[in-house]
Amino acid sequence: MEGIKIELSERIKKLPPYLFAELDRKKKEAKEKGVDLIDFGVGDPDIPTWRNIIDRLSKAAENPENHRYPSYEGLLKFRSAVASWYKRRFDVDLDPKTEVLTLIGSKEGIAHTPLAFINPKDIVLVPDPSYPVYQAATTLADGNIYYFPLLEEKNFLPDLSKIPENIAKSAKIMFLNFPNNPTTAVANKKFFEEVVDFAKTYNIIICHDAAYSEVCFDGFLSPSFLEVKGAKDVGVEFHSLSKTYNMTGWRIGFVCGNPEIIEGLKKVKTNVDSGVFQAIQFAAVEALTGDQTSIIVMRRTYKERRDILVNGLKKLGFSLNKPLATFYVWVKVPKNFDSMSFSEFLLTNAGIVVTPGIGFGKNGEGYVRFALTVKKERIEEAIERLEKIL
Repeated sequence: MEGIKIELSERIKKLPPYLFAELDRKKKEAKEKGVDLIDFGVGDPDIPTWRNIIDRLSKAAENPENHRYPSYEGLLKFRSAVASWYKRRFDVDLDPKTEVLTLIGSKEGIAHTPLAFINPKDIVLVPDPSYPVYQAATTLADGNIYYFPLLEEKNFLPDLSKIPENIAKSAKIMFLNFPNNPTTAVANKKFFEEVVDFAKTYNIIICHDAAYSEVCFDGFLSPSFLEVKGAKDVGVEFHSLSKTYNMTGWRIGFVCGNPEIIEGLKKVKTNVDSGVFQAIQFAAVEALTGDQTSIIVMRRTYKERRDILVNGLKKLGFSLNKPLATFYVWVKVPKNFDSMSFSEFLLTNAGIVVTPGIGFGKNGEGYVRFALTVKKERIEEAIERLEKIL
């Protein structure tokens, strides 16, 4: 008996091919051969979630009231904790009832936002290089992407004046992400003021992904887009508890800012998900309102790792900047390599896994990304391996 013919939708076919398939195959081969891999490829914190957060989850999970469907917008207690955290951290006032929405991780909210506002062929402005979800979310909403470059000579900040006027007039959404993945670039309030003016001039929704706002070093504190006057008139900011509190697997985040944008996203979410497990929301309240020592420890840990990796790579002749934020290091590949061939070279000859820059967009070519989610002893060992092969 023959089966039915299965054909993917046109929007799924438009998603870019998985560029790292060959690298993953070689990684799997190396593991099967018993190669001791040092994996800088995954941006997933290796530091455990703080004990007080785990204890709060355990207590909340025992309460049968939390076993039922949660509210779509999230517990008001959690959204109020978000508003309080924003006031303490950024001196930004938020109405937890209308200006904060609970997400199943910021990735989910980012991915669903274009579905609320993009009609087929509408233009979305996406940075290049960038987190691939901005591109995928636009494609799944049948939107058209205009890529604006993040270039080293501009400190990986976009030059808004270079976006053609006809494109800007037709655009409906602009994605931004600072501190930036993968380039590690940071933005200041002056830049965000320019973004607000740009958005008001061309009637564009700003979606700022601030997942790495708390992973910062050397006295730098990342500003919030919402600190800037008029920001709430044009946009929203996405946050995640994943990086700040080492809660990647817990899947909880939030978006805040313009209430109309949040209401649009909420309409999508009420039709496609049923909210975040309430016990996790109570644990997240503890994260935001409890002892914040974990953030200090997290920053200290990544700073130590950053310094070991950056100093080691520079001694070996690599070209890179010491990042002020994120747990990544963005490194130029040596001459005679592109990002894929250099990644394969490191894997094959040193058992070191990095992410090729081309996976983040055309302008990511010529770079690789190291994630600092590796213990310092392994980073030191990676530098020794690099010294031997180079």
